[in-house]
Amino acid sequence: MTKKWILRAVALLETSLTPIPQELNELDWKENISPDNKKLGKHLSAFANYPGGGFLVFGIKNIDASVVGVSKEKAEIILSKIGNIARDVLEPVISIEHSIEKFENQSLLFVYIKESATKPVHIKSKSIEETYIRSAGATKKASRPEIGGLMLNSKTPTFEELHSSKLKSNADILNILDYRTIFGLLKRPIPNENNEVLDFMAQEKMIEEYDTLGYYITNFGALASAYNLSDFDGLTRKSIRLVKYKGINKVIAEKEYPGSKGYAISFESLINFIQALLPSSEVIKKAFRTETSIYPDIALRELIANALIHQDFTVRGSGPMIEIFSDRIEISNPGKLLPSKRIDRLIRTTPESRNEILAKAFRRYNICEERGSGLEKSVAAIELYGLPPLKFEELANSFRVTMYSPKSFKELTPVERIEAAYQHSVLRHFSSSAMSNTSLRERFKVSERYRSQVSLVIKEALEQNRIKHKDPTNTSTKFAEYVPIWA
Repeated sequence: MTKKWILRAVALLETSLTPIPQELNELDWKENISPDNKKLGKHLSAFANYPGGGFLVFGIKNIDASVVGVSKEKAEIILSKIGNIARDVLEPVISIEHSIEKFENQSLLFVYIKESATKPVHIKSKSIEETYIRSAGATKKASRPEIGGLMLNSKTPTFEELHSSKLKSNADILNILDYRTIFGLLKRPIPNENNEVLDFMAQEKMIEEYDTLGYYITNFGALASAYNLSDFDGLTRKSIRLVKYKGINKVIAEKEYPGSKGYAISFESLINFIQALLPSSEVIKKAFRTETSIYPDIALRELIANALIHQDFTVRGSGPMIEIFSDRIEISNPGKLLPSKRIDRLIRTTPESRNEILAKAFRRYNICEERGSGLEKSVAAIELYGLPPLKFEELANSFRVTMYSPKSFKELTPVERIEAAYQHSVLRHFSSSAMSNTSLRERFKVSERYRSQVSLVIKEALEQNRIKHKDPTNTSTKFAEYVPIWA
């Protein structure tokens, strides 16, 4: 199938040659490649800075615009030279594609210089002022205001979009990345043709094509679907580390998670591995006894997924960590909360992610809940299971969430009781309701005789400005309702 850029290039060439030969901002034609590398670097810089990129067409005489064509040998020399300049002369490195197409019964070499997301593209080892643009069908040096305009329209690549590998062949890509599991997560059939698989992976931003020479694997592609993250130098320490300890401290480590696969393709096996390590309790469902984990599955999944997608990848030598103790699970990730986040406003907070490509993929792969709802459902499940409240902690250079095993109301510390009341008030508020003594007793799984003790918890939460009266004019304590302090 002919690529869209080729159709566009041919149409521009026809416009450029007829009725009177003329130069275009989007296209320049030549009989052969210039021996002047600096001049060619300027042309490539200009096209890479131009909206939509531009084209160089070889095989057309400069003097009279007659179509003479190029030989295979000449095309290979031209491509080798352009490729070297694209990689070694310009900064940032630009992306090109090429194709040999028939035009007026002659073979022409079309070279597509893609628009660079990061601008300005300039001559390497020179100042940023050595930037070139297309204007009136010619290449010219950009003025300072024009460079400023390019910078305003520049997009800095995210960590996920950066390359994690050297240039790989088609076969290498299919052997390094587990595309089959990704198609399974999306509930889509696997294409029969390898080219269709590669096109899909490029659309997913897992790989980036470089001309027709091969593909670079992006950080996202590796993090999501690599068979082995250890194959990528910059991502080796980003593998998920899981340790199960004996008792409540780190003195004796019993088991470690053996995997080093990408996050998406290994997520289900990771959850299964954790569930097998956790203590369980026996419950009766429909007259049958069954074993179930003491921790809710949705909370495990959501908290682990959050740690993966919200980590700060710029923190070197550190990755997501899951630590299982006899009385708790600690899930941590490198990096603090985003500046716009508050530790007491994480439930149903405005969705924002440090790694948006990874976050979107996890939602499409059905690994985590819809934006903003996962943590809310996790807290609701924690309440349903009668567990202590989640503990959120911002440490020196990481963020940690702790989920505790069951405790009775008497075993809860005063801090845990107040936090449970606050989290319960948040859930009730987002359910268009409000917390009451009755609803909080139900959350703590205690009876009416605990009314006075629960009232004391509410009083302390009020004094610490975690909650407030929904109706300040209501003087009845029996029917009083409460909402989060920020509501």
